[in-house]
Amino acid sequence: MSPPVTRKAYLTDLTESQWELLRPLLKLPDGGAPKTTDLQEVLNGILYRLRTGCQWRLLPHDFPPEGTVRRYFRYFKRTGQFEVINDVLRKKVRVKEKREEEPTLAIIDSQTTKATRTSGQRGYDAGKKINGVKWHFMVDVLGLLICIVVHAANIQERDGGKMLLAKAANKGLPQLTKVLADDGYSGQPMREHVREKHQWEFESVKRTELKKFVVQPKRWVVERTIGWMSNFRALSKDYDTDPKTGEANILLGSIYYLSRRLTEAPLVKEDWICEKNEEKLAQLGKKIAHIT
Repeated sequence: MSPPVTRKAYLTDLTESQWELLRPLLKLPDGGAPKTTDLQEVLNGILYRLRTGCQWRLLPHDFPPEGTVRRYFRYFKRTGQFEVINDVLRKKVRVKEKREEEPTLAIIDSQTTKATRTSGQRGYDAGKKINGVKWHFMVDVLGLLICIVVHAANIQERDGGKMLLAKAANKGLPQLTKVLADDGYSGQPMREHVREKHQWEFESVKRTELKKFVVQPKRWVVERTIGWMSNFRALSKDYDTDPKTGEANILLGSIYYLSRRLTEAPLVKEDWICEKNEEKLAQLGKKIAHIT
């Protein structure tokens, strides 16, 4: 593999410590001609597009060719490597925070995102009055992504939640015993489904009746995770013909934050602003947890 290209760094580039963390986790196809593309530059190109939201063919010329970067992205997506890497890094962060590798409690929530003319699927969310897709997140108590599902926004939250929980169950999660959600997932049939299908306790936390934002005990961490994703402009709307691409982009955003957390990489401006807001939100969450 060729040495890294000498160029002025972009704010989205991986640091050397981040690259050393990720490099052993990437699996390339066997056989074929010797690989001459610098894989670190390929990942830098993928992250540049995720952060800036540019089209593939508008990648700066000092990255590897657009077709090469896109081909590697599709290979990593198709082989499920983003999900595997996210799981490995999530466990490392949990251990670093002096917790067990696997969570006992998970929190789920959804986010409706507007579709564009290139969206492969879309539906009308009557509650949010948005024509687009719906993201379903499952996170642990640290806000670390466990699982993600993307589907058309006209699918009910309970049905999407069942898809999310089924996908999470396939991952194993041997220590998981309880799932928290908002009242969009509520209802006795949902509780019974989760208990009978997955043997997990399911609890829905009701929103406040006041017409303003109020931090909910424990559930606020999933809102913070959704906020993290807003730093990536490729996730500002749904531009993808394949919902699996949207899932891969969210996993890639999670990998970026996990690797930064493990290596203590320096923050760019948007991350610094987000982290300051996270500190304020965490303080509110602690106050509410103390009261309740």
